[in-house]
Amino acid sequence: MSNEVLVVGLDIGTTKVCAVIGEVNEKGSLEITGVGTCPSTGMKKGQVVNIEATLRSVSQAIEAAEMMSGREIHEVWAGIGGSQIDGINSRGVVAVKGKGHETKEIGSDEIKRVLEAAQAVLIPMDRKLLEVIPQHYIVDDQKGIQDPLNMIGVRLEAEVHIITCSTTGAQNLIKCVNRAGFRVKDLILQTLAAGRAVLTPEEKELGVAIVDLGGGTTNLLVYSGGAPYSINTIPAGGTQVTSDISIIKNISFEISEKIKLEKGCCWEPFLDDDDEIIVPGVGGRAPKAIPRSQILAIIRPRMEETFKLVKERLDKLSLSRSLGGGIVLTGGGAQLLGAAELAAHVFNLPVRVGSPLPVGGLVEDYRSPAYATAVGLALEGFDREQKTGGFSGVDSREKSGPRVWDKLKDWFEKEFF
Repeated sequence: MSNEVLVVGLDIGTTKVCAVIGEVNEKGSLEITGVGTCPSTGMKKGQVVNIEATLRSVSQAIEAAEMMSGREIHEVWAGIGGSQIDGINSRGVVAVKGKGHETKEIGSDEIKRVLEAAQAVLIPMDRKLLEVIPQHYIVDDQKGIQDPLNMIGVRLEAEVHIITCSTTGAQNLIKCVNRAGFRVKDLILQTLAAGRAVLTPEEKELGVAIVDLGGGTTNLLVYSGGAPYSINTIPAGGTQVTSDISIIKNISFEISEKIKLEKGCCWEPFLDDDDEIIVPGVGGRAPKAIPRSQILAIIRPRMEETFKLVKERLDKLSLSRSLGGGIVLTGGGAQLLGAAELAAHVFNLPVRVGSPLPVGGLVEDYRSPAYATAVGLALEGFDREQKTGGFSGVDSREKSGPRVWDKLKDWFEKEFF
């Protein structure tokens, strides 16, 4: 039996499903050894609307990744996002008690208690707690502490960002993956995963906004002081750009999507020559030519509108300092020619396109903004496995062997979730 350990990130989006397989090497670090994608037809604005179509897309994406890596997958870290996500900031306070009047060092128990106090907020029955992310701690009157462990004080406070998701939305997503034959180890916020893959520690510390341009939605995650500060979802994405081209030019959605990906542009200076795009005729009709400038005139207003909606959300935040790290664009929409330049014009901030930072393995295959979330899910899953001691040098196939309890658990999840 091989001793290789696998970590799999599964990004189920509105327009595509992406799977990334990572293997833990002899040095204990993660290497990407397989990637696979498949068009997604069962999702709308980040939520499952057709279980059968979604599970087929999940199966095909994972099978493609398995073929590339030569490994068999049993469990995944799945991403969740879209309009079903919500986030709030909260604060918790606990006393640090020593014997008598003695001062006491802050231990892991005190940190655990203050985080539990911070998440003691009223969450509606139809919402599920997804993440509790510490922003910073306060020991007595000392603010801005990242890790209070072993510090001395009598009062410990924690400011956290609490992320919730729709309970039914999460259950439907898990059901799709289970029925495709895989187990969800946990759900992770998609934009948090994308940030893990593309942002540097310096950007997070300076303050940065990651804008994930998806097919159905545009997701925003703001970092301030090194920690997540706010999340937002804008119900606009790449499919609306494609739909605009299709309606205005009276051509099919599939051809419009191809034109957008291959010839699309949203920044005039990048359109050197106004060459024509030949569109095949339908029903025996002759092909027709469309100047690229006309396609730009359709794409730019929609992209500019999306960026302005994001800017409105940013302007409403009470940030203690400006976003020194600027804006980082990820997702499939970030690959559109001129997207970063148009965003810089709208936000009046430095903008870059965020591709996953190299982590080893098939670097050329995954270093694209479209893979940012899937790579980040694998990295975040790897981090969580290490924190919980999940890696024991045993192959994931061995750990997921056909034990009776595992079979009963899988059957239960497939039938009732």
